[in-house]
Amino acid sequence: MAADVVDLIMQDHREVERLFDELKNHPEKRKGLVPVLTTLLSAHSRAEESAVYPAAAAEAGEADDVAHSQEEHIEADQLLAKLADTDPESADFDKVLQNLVDAVTHHVEEEETKVLPGMRANLSQDRRLELAEAFAASRKEHLGDQPDDITRDQLLQQARNADISGVSSLDKDALQKKLQQEAGE
Repeated sequence: MAADVVDLIMQDHREVERLFDELKNHPEKRKGLVPVLTTLLSAHSRAEESAVYPAAAAEAGEADDVAHSQEEHIEADQLLAKLADTDPESADFDKVLQNLVDAVTHHVEEEETKVLPGMRANLSQDRRLELAEAFAASRKEHLGDQPDDITRDQLLQQARNADISGVSSLDKDALQKKLQQEAGE
């Protein structure tokens, strides 16, 4: 049987955890692995935000948890950008990496105990398979993206997912600042 969207998301989570272990335990691989991590996490986040979170909120009754998960994505994007800008051989790298690991691990634990079980319980198998196709297509489209490549439309989707209103007239920079501010509260 084909993997449903929950399975695909969890597969990505396991791959991110594997990359975190490699980055922690093999400093000599950091220069090559940081771009792999940033592109995987960026593509994963954009795919969840566009293809999964709207359905989880509207159809699976997970609106509050989706809003919280969206805020955590915004925080992860900031930490990911900081990791990408940190010299892998510097003393700061371990601290920046650990901050990202802590934030993403927390997000994964919450998503896997709240949002994803709600989707399994409240969405049909057929709907989860449809969402898997949409998630995979979106993730493929965004492979190669970095956190700073986010578009204004993607930021507006983040605002909708996080249930932040009154932002449609903001330009990209102001919208991004507003989202970061709301996520930090």
